[in-house]
Parts: sequence; C-alpha cells; structure tokens
Amino acid sequence: MQTSANELSIKVKDARKAARKLSNTAGWVKNQALVNIAETLISSNGSILKANEKDCEKGQSDGMSEALLDRLFLDNERLELLASDVHAVATLPDPVGETIDMRIMPNGLQVGKRRVPMGVIGAIYESRPNVTVDISVLCLKSGNAVILRGGKESIHTNKALVKIIRDSVLCSGMPENAVQFIETADRDIVGRMLKMKGEIDLIIPRGGANLIRRVSEESTVPAITGGIGVCHTYVDRSADIDMALNVVFNAKVQRPSVCNALDTLIVHSDIASEYLPKIGKLWLDAGVEMRCDLASLKVLRSVVGSNAIPAGQDDWGTEYLSLKASIKIVDSIDEVIDHIETYGTGHSEAIVTEDYSAAMKFLNEIDSSAVMVNASTRFNDGGEFGLGAEVAISTSKFHVRGPMGLRELTSYKWIVLGAGHVRE
Repeated sequence: MQTSANELSIKVKDARKAARKLSNTAGWVKNQALVNIAETLISSNGSILKANEKDCEKGQSDGMSEALLDRLFLDNERLELLASDVHAVATLPDPVGETIDMRIMPNGLQVGKRRVPMGVIGAIYESRPNVTVDISVLCLKSGNAVILRGGKESIHTNKALVKIIRDSVLCSGMPENAVQFIETADRDIVGRMLKMKGEIDLIIPRGGANLIRRVSEESTVPAITGGIGVCHTYVDRSADIDMALNVVFNAKVQRPSVCNALDTLIVHSDIASEYLPKIGKLWLDAGVEMRCDLASLKVLRSVVGSNAIPAGQDDWGTEYLSLKASIKIVDSIDEVIDHIETYGTGHSEAIVTEDYSAAMKFLNEIDSSAVMVNASTRFNDGGEFGLGAEVAISTSKFHVRGPMGLRELTSYKWIVLGAGHVRE
C-alpha cells in the first residue's frame, strides 16, 4: 500500500506517541526486542532472501550498477552477520538516563547532564536493506522512534525486514509504531518529511551525493548531511612495503562498493618505483582500473598495461564505489595534506609509515571523521569501532562526527539537585 501525505502525518504522529513510551522503557525490555529481531532474522531467512531476490532481479533488469547491486544483495552469510550486529547492540550499555559531568558547585548545588533520546528520527536511504535493520535497532535501543524511507530498489526486502522488526518489537511489549515504514517511492514524500520540523526531530540521509545535497538544501529539520566518502591512503617514504600492500589492497578490494573504501592512493616518490609495481600487479589481478597522474603512469603502464590510464581532473575528487582508484606520486607529506584538504570529503584517511613524526603530523593536520595510521580505511565503521552498528557516518562536525551509534542518537538535559537553594 502506498503512503500518501496524510498517511505520512498519521505515521509520524503515531511515532511521536511511541517515542514518549520508549523514552522510559526499561533497558531489558529493549534488549529483548533486539534479541527477538536477531533470532527472527535467522529463522525467517527464507522469506527475506526470496524478497531480496525479487529486488535484485529488478535491479539487474533496470541496469543497476554493480556497486548498488552489491549493496542490495543479501545471502545467508550477510543475514547472519546482520543478526550478529543486532546481538552486539543488545549487549551494549543503554545510554538513556546516563548521568554525565555531574559536579557540586561552591554553593552545594549539584549540576550535571542526563542523556535523553532525540525523539523521532527520519531515515532516508538508498538500496542497502541492512540499513533498515541497523537504524531500527539503534533507534529502539536509544529510545527513539524511527520513520524509515528506503529506496524503491529494495522495497520488497525492506517490507519483509520491517514486518520482522515490528512483530519482534510488539512481542517484547514495546509499541510497534516505534518503527514506521514509508512504502512509496514518491519523491514528494521525501520533500514532505524534510519540512516536518517539530514533528520529526532529526533527519539522517544515507545515499549518494544527490540525496545528501537535496537534504542539505531543502530540510528544515535538523539533519546529518555528511557521509560522502572520498577516501585516501598515503604510503610514506618509510612505509613497510608488505604492510602497505596489505593495507592498500584491503582498503580498495575487500568491499569496493562502500563509502569507506579507498578512492585515491598517494605514494611518496622515494618509494614509488618499488611499491607501485607490486600493488599494481595485485590490483590488476583483482580487476582494479588505475587512473594515474603522469609520474605514476610512467611507473605502472609497463606493469599493468591498459588498466592504467591518465587521470582526469575529476578523478581526484570522485567517490568511485567500484574497482577504480586514482593514483598520485608526491615528494612530501605536506603535499599529501594539501591534496586531501583540496579533494577530500572529511570521511576516512590513512597513512602507512614507520616514521613516528610523519604519523603524528598526519593525525594532527588531517581533518576528517577518522584518521588512521597503518590501518585500512575500511575500519571506519560502527561495528569495528565497538558501536555494534551505525545509522550513518557523519562527516560534519555538528552534532556528531564519524560512525553514529547509540550515544550519538541521544541528546541531554541539564539536571539540578538542590536543598532549597535560591539565587541571590
């Protein structure tokens, strides 16, 4: 059934009522709901995969890119990983009600902060059905109701997943209206959501540049509008060659369709003639197309042939989401920092080095949501950072940055404890 503007308003009102109940729901009740969801994801794998097969077949017939098809696709292994992430969230401490920064003032007044849910979260996303589960469980655990608006390409999968989530929530004694699903692909509904200030408390978009741009330009609701990842890895002059091969190969090839995969490889000129042919051969075998500046093209053309092509100006600021990468040779770490400042999106950057000073300079001067030393950019992920899962990776600085987990879905209120205090 399609969701009209009037039905959207009803769903949001129902979500607000559910959010009030959720804000005071006991942690063990929320945890039980998550356990129910995890177990049902496995026991209902047949119906989920059947629905996903419909979406994938439609995506293929519509000419969907390999990157988007990979994000859309589910199998038993991915469902098991998804269920494992839900279990992990259930084991995490409940942030709601946590008291922080409590202190006693000179007059004896006790002043501090207590974490509270945001309220109603609007999630607008494309193609990835795992987002349906990740966002739902994180919102439920953090006491927030959620309005889910996925893309048309994953409609059958999302409907199957939302039914499991809502049924599991209801069985645990929580309000099923805490999770609402917008079935229509009508773009006007997105526009309506973006204007529901005072009804929706936070908008979280997950998708391509066009979606992020639209939310940034149109939303009157506070929104997390970062997330586009143009990710760099710099192989320093002092890098351990074998380590650099492993880190860079993983960052590009392990799962190229996601936002924390490597897009640009930068190599110091002192090590380029030794390192680039080796990584070039590994990438060639993996099917990576290399878009090179003139210096790296000279080194790689004889090794990888037509898989190395001249880079265009647009290649330096492109999030490929596929087996493509740009390559640049530099003479100094300052040149690296300038390049990332110019073309980066503040997502994930890494340096491979044995030089402590170079590592610290990179950490101190690169301004991104995650900056890594001798580690793959693929680690910028809520699960890998111990958050259980994530609703998004924020590249903005307000109100959070990096992977958004449970605590990042809460605000706080000031609490004041007195003994008849009055202000003079």
